[in-house]
Amino acid sequence: MKHAWTCIALVAAAVAAAPAIAASAAAAAPATKGELLLNRLGPVTSELFVANADGSDEHRLIQSDGFDYHASFSQDGQWVVFTSERDGYGESNLYRVKIDGTDLQKLTDHIAVDDAAVFSPTNPDVIAFVSSRRGAASFGTTNVWTLNIKTHALHNVTGAIKFDDSKPHSFFRPSWSPDGKWLALSSDIGSDWRGHNLPVGWERTQESSIYLIHPDGSGWKKLSSKPGFDEGSPSWSPDGKAVVFYETPVESTWGAHRPELINKVSSQIVSVDVASLARNELTSTPGFKVFPQYVNPTTVAYHVKGGETEGIYTTAGAFRSTKDTGIRSPRYTADGAKVVYEKVTFRPARANGTPLFSFDPQWNYRYIDVFPQLSQDRKELVYTEKAINSSIAIIRPDFTGYRRIYDPATSGLDQKMVQMGLAGAFQPTWSPDRQWVAFGVGDWFFTRGKGPGRIARIKADGSMDGHPEFLTDGPENAGFPSYSPDGKKIVYRVWSEDVKGLRILDLETHTTTILTIDPDNLPGWSPDGSKIVFTRKIVNPDDPNKFNFDVFTIKPDGTDLKRLTSDGANQGHAVWTWDGRIAYSSGTYGFRDELALYDNSFQPDGQNWVMNADGSHAHAITDTLWEEAMPTYVPNE
Repeated sequence: MKHAWTCIALVAAAVAAAPAIAASAAAAAPATKGELLLNRLGPVTSELFVANADGSDEHRLIQSDGFDYHASFSQDGQWVVFTSERDGYGESNLYRVKIDGTDLQKLTDHIAVDDAAVFSPTNPDVIAFVSSRRGAASFGTTNVWTLNIKTHALHNVTGAIKFDDSKPHSFFRPSWSPDGKWLALSSDIGSDWRGHNLPVGWERTQESSIYLIHPDGSGWKKLSSKPGFDEGSPSWSPDGKAVVFYETPVESTWGAHRPELINKVSSQIVSVDVASLARNELTSTPGFKVFPQYVNPTTVAYHVKGGETEGIYTTAGAFRSTKDTGIRSPRYTADGAKVVYEKVTFRPARANGTPLFSFDPQWNYRYIDVFPQLSQDRKELVYTEKAINSSIAIIRPDFTGYRRIYDPATSGLDQKMVQMGLAGAFQPTWSPDRQWVAFGVGDWFFTRGKGPGRIARIKADGSMDGHPEFLTDGPENAGFPSYSPDGKKIVYRVWSEDVKGLRILDLETHTTTILTIDPDNLPGWSPDGSKIVFTRKIVNPDDPNKFNFDVFTIKPDGTDLKRLTSDGANQGHAVWTWDGRIAYSSGTYGFRDELALYDNSFQPDGQNWVMNADGSHAHAITDTLWEEAMPTYVPNE
């Protein structure tokens, strides 16, 4: 279900995407092989603000436009270091700026994720930060690094730590001890890949612990770990004797980034004595608490993110609401007098065709809504409009000629479920002659076992007045179709508690053939008709709570089944490229930040990858902090 789950996430994050992009933007693009269209789930805007600790005198930190976030102060409060995507949406580098918004300086320039920087308290020229950089121009899993701003000297602090590459191994959120001799950080190293609502949900939860390490990479040791819990965002007490962090059950890391669940999950603020390892739970109230930080020797401030109780709190009893402000990741000056944070928005969604940073310079990366498919003649794109009732729309590859051809508002579906993104029309697919569009319409995702799901098709010219022809009407939930290249058949998936797998419908004889009987999903016919790509749930035979999703191919006659991925992470959203390769979303490199800090997302570990049809030469084509999925190439040729 990996394709499907990402699809839902967009409901919370988006409203109607604009149907076209300005012609001038398209004309300004450099000559390349073509466009790479992809969907990204994350904030649409993010701007930094500075205020007094009580919220007064709030003002924008930098007057020039940027996509800026995850800021923190220097020890003297005169500088702010932060992450910015000023080099293109998705390309995160580190910057610093003076507290008055002047003297903006770029500190890093690498294609990988650079994020979560913090100044050394003893050397104002040194920062610690999180980076996925690997070598001069590549990326992989995240580590904690240090950078000397004056000398440009870089050091991979956690790079020598041994790990099991079949398990998560990411490092997050460094924090300096007051004497500059230690870094506290969180890490999911050694934990298991695990889904939510076990053994059902495939989107990952996260189990992290708090560790200490010297900046030179020595002295690695665990400070706090609680089995079945996630611990994150550590911060030191002013006397260096304790580290404070948030702690929550692993399952709650799922609800922490789902808007329909945020009021049902909580975390607590805990401090641990560095010498004795004695724990002290500082809170016991509802609300998902993050970013704890001492604002004086005895008081810890923290943020409840999302939900009805959202706000800035302190352990001394102070409170101010931040509900509906978009405030995220507040960080205080050393004396607790001032605070810096970003304000984010998720609505309206980016316009289709919005330029994104091109991780492969041979292609112009652009944003598009979900489940895009290019017609065989490359003249039109069909996709699902997640914010408009999960409707079906068509545009040209230059993002002109928009028209909606189907709106599930006429389907008889529960409109509340449609608005929640749990019902609608998904994965449209072109007939080879571009006369028809087939799609699934019904209840999906969490409600697929309770509601209907049928395969439908409709004329692309609008002549059916929004009323499709239904091709299936069985008891199983049927969805996610793909036309064969000759237009004679459609492959789709079925799902019920008892029946699962892929089916092939012959459009001429109206007969259905069973292709697989396993928990398979989102099939796609290869351009030459010889193979079908799909994702399959692989369950550990000894433990049903341990599973992942991998990419497979199979011939349409049911022979030559091949498993193409097998690293333990989740793979999904597999689609064929125009030249017979496979593009897909993968969690292989793990999370880029603590999972509980995300909002309005489903699978933030997903990045876009490409591989050959036999599984060889698999490589990532995006590396962002955000959820990436559904890549579609539109070549110039």
